[in-house]
Amino acid sequence: MRIGIFTDSYYPHISGVATSVEMLKTALVAMGHKVYIVAPNLENSKFIYDKNNEIIWLPGIKTGLYKLRLAEPYSRRAMKIIKNEWKLDIVHTQTEFSLSHFARIVAKKLNIPVVHTYHTMYEDYVYYITHGHFEKIAKKTVVSIVSNFCNNKCDELIVPTEKIKKLFTAKYKINKKIIVIPSGIDIQKFYVTNSLKEKAKEIRKKYNINDDDFVIGSVGRVAAEKSFDKMIENLVPLVRINNKIKFMLVGAGPELNKLKKLAKDLKVDKNVIFTGLIDYDLVPSYYQSFDIMTSFSKTETQGMTIVEGLAASKPVVCINDTSFEAMVEHNYNGYLFETDDEFRKYVLELMSNKELYNTMSMNAKNSTYSYSKEVFAENVLKVYNRAINKKKNRVNK
Repeated sequence: MRIGIFTDSYYPHISGVATSVEMLKTALVAMGHKVYIVAPNLENSKFIYDKNNEIIWLPGIKTGLYKLRLAEPYSRRAMKIIKNEWKLDIVHTQTEFSLSHFARIVAKKLNIPVVHTYHTMYEDYVYYITHGHFEKIAKKTVVSIVSNFCNNKCDELIVPTEKIKKLFTAKYKINKKIIVIPSGIDIQKFYVTNSLKEKAKEIRKKYNINDDDFVIGSVGRVAAEKSFDKMIENLVPLVRINNKIKFMLVGAGPELNKLKKLAKDLKVDKNVIFTGLIDYDLVPSYYQSFDIMTSFSKTETQGMTIVEGLAASKPVVCINDTSFEAMVEHNYNGYLFETDDEFRKYVLELMSNKELYNTMSMNAKNSTYSYSKEVFAENVLKVYNRAINKKKNRVNK
């Protein structure tokens, strides 16, 4: 099968969407399929055709949201390449904005179906564009755009979690079949190895973390919607109980300086480690430097860093949000907490009970098979085949 993926986010920009697209591409190619990518050029405003890697980079304008750019909604040069060289069987959109428009034009000209995956809760991110002005109108606009696209502009619709499916049914009034397929990761990349253990020791040494320190870890963009401030606030009573507890935040973002100030104001700055931006290839080593993973965020569509942490054999303690329910089985591979008191209780249990910790570590790794990129690609491929067959049936009638 010849598959064209249209996305507003792709490597070298690191994001959940970019990782999901890369995992899907890698697994599909390994299965013998051809996968082509169309994405905005995040580095500059040039048109680039990387023939070796089968990627078209389109010029784009800055959005004010992270480093993302909106690509031009139509490209004659790209269309010529897609039509004459790629000869696609299906289009898979990973965005509801400019490149989705181009993808639909491609699909119409080639008379092929469109499969769409919805990734991002845009309502939680409009602040970065509006800066608090006309926020209600902006959110309504986002809902309208997403609802229209998902209902009318694609043949098949994929979402990563039941959380999004429920939201789409209740609020967005999506009236078509919604298929839940969790995004996949390269789970073996995060498995415990001697090499990763050694690198983790170096990381702990770099940040003056002792062997008997207990490290609570988080990985991600340091932004307000991730609620890292809640973790730092909860560290205060934890440190009073045991000063060996530390929090390591791996990542960079607009809230970094605010969080540093918060840690200092709360007098826990010696127990909080801010790594800043790190090379993506080093991320598995950082997971191994943690003892457990956590997330206080209620804005995740799926929370892939939690899956990565589980694959790294780290028990997780997450806020009880529907985005984590599928991956975190309470009392098996971690805990889902409702209150701050529960969060601190679960952390201390994992810290003090070695047998419990070891059992949950083993369970953590064993719970991630369904999130492998291979399972992910197999499930998406079923959707592709269904979309193509439905298209053929309509043509033959």
